[in-house]
Amino acid sequence: MGDPKKLRKKYETPIHPWIKKNIDEDKILRRDYGLRNKRELLKISSFLKKYKNIAKRLTTDKSAQGEHEKKQVLGKLQKLGLLPVGSELDQILSLDIKHVLDRRLQSVLFQKHLARSMKQARQFITHRHVSIGDKEITAPSYLVTLEEEAILRFKTSSELADENHPERAHEIKEIQKEKEMITNSTEEKPAEDTTNETTGTK
Repeated sequence: MGDPKKLRKKYETPIHPWIKKNIDEDKILRRDYGLRNKRELLKISSFLKKYKNIAKRLTTDKSAQGEHEKKQVLGKLQKLGLLPVGSELDQILSLDIKHVLDRRLQSVLFQKHLARSMKQARQFITHRHVSIGDKEITAPSYLVTLEEEAILRFKTSSELADENHPERAHEIKEIQKEKEMITNSTEEKPAEDTTNETTGTK
């Protein structure tokens, strides 16, 4: 038994870490999703690999226990919004790392227009402004379920709960501007003159 005070690693490192293509792709993901370091990306990769291995094992397991585990795995991933209702095990194999990154609290907060950028979303979370229901969440990597997404908000005691807060007022104006642009683009355009003018030449 190891030292109970020493936490075990929650991720696996790649067998070949110095592949340039993978390094470049990781840099893009870290930039786009506002990740602090590569360790956060490795945790997501290990999470995805874990469920893909489970799906491969359960595909050939036709026992009652296998069916029970299959329902549990599919239920959990559907609850997280990674799979649609009625999915099968083979659909787990088609998931990629972006699907999981999109369900992180940091990403969901940005998608709901509660932050201007991924970095700002991370700042709001770590500075204890965000809650899911009555539960304060301070981990940007927290995976948000579909039920929790509906009750994601700023804490009532936070200054950001006020829609007129400078950091939120700007974002609200941007959303309204986008809506106006969409409505203007969908308005009917004036009918074009379809008459063809012909000129006669001698």
